[in-house]
Amino acid sequence: MKILNIALQKDGKLTASSYELIEAAKSLGGEIYTLILAENASELATDLASHGGGKVIAISNPALKFVNDDIYCKVIKEIVGKYNPDLVLGSASFYGKSLFGRLATLLGSPLASDITNIESDGDSVKVTRPSHGGSVIAKVGSNTSTPFCATVRMKIYAESKDGNGEVVEETVDASAFESKMTVKDMKVESAGALNLTEADVIVAAGRGIKGAENLPMINDLAESLGGAVGASRAIVDAGWIAYSHQVGQTGKTVNPKLYVAVGISGAIQHLVGMQTSKNIVAINKDKDAPIFNIANYGIVGDALEIVPALTKKFKEAL
Repeated sequence: MKILNIALQKDGKLTASSYELIEAAKSLGGEIYTLILAENASELATDLASHGGGKVIAISNPALKFVNDDIYCKVIKEIVGKYNPDLVLGSASFYGKSLFGRLATLLGSPLASDITNIESDGDSVKVTRPSHGGSVIAKVGSNTSTPFCATVRMKIYAESKDGNGEVVEETVDASAFESKMTVKDMKVESAGALNLTEADVIVAAGRGIKGAENLPMINDLAESLGGAVGASRAIVDAGWIAYSHQVGQTGKTVNPKLYVAVGISGAIQHLVGMQTSKNIVAINKDKDAPIFNIANYGIVGDALEIVPALTKKFKEAL
């Protein structure tokens, strides 16, 4: 089986999910290829090769500095045509989902999005993905002759740490870099802020914090843990915090090592976005709050008293 990973970069640096894709591919035991597109892809390709990326295909061009779905898909299509992979893997990140929706259409391939497991089934693969808000777990396979495309939920697989590989510098037809769409710049909402989908630790707030004036204590706890700040839809709709922090069915799906839910009752719309977290700590004054049903650890009490006390302890431990 040939597996083609689509690695992504931001500001000339590889995303953590690029290494997770390699680990996912390793679990299948097939022939691994990894594609990296960038303004200058050589160094990134060498890094991927040293992490077990197999045959790492590097394509460099100024038009690849930023993720442009139109250009990226045309370049990937050429590589798929040359190497004929059975499976094409990408990350279920914001950019990955957008890219693979277009790519699968261009290739005429089936697509499974946001998968949580992948396994070999003879000469084909079967993937697992949550459906209907996580209440249904679907196993999806493909019996078509076209490549099977899938995006992998971030933080499900560990990052590949080592391995052998080789770098192949490739070129594609110049027309692939032509597009009516131009990406001139990429900006983040706040400098230095951790991306929720990439964070190992998330401290999320709900209505139980009682007001936007109490968000600084959430920021302090997240900072003491080296984590990112999340939020329930309720406080986003109330205007207490920006939508980019929202976790849940209409927000981001996250899978951190630690998720601290502060003043969040645990409505199903929120749970579907974070219930696969490795460890969940719930802080709520209502002992019957649904969030405690999925929490590994629960603290019943006033968040305004508990959170500052926890922050103090964590800072003292640094």
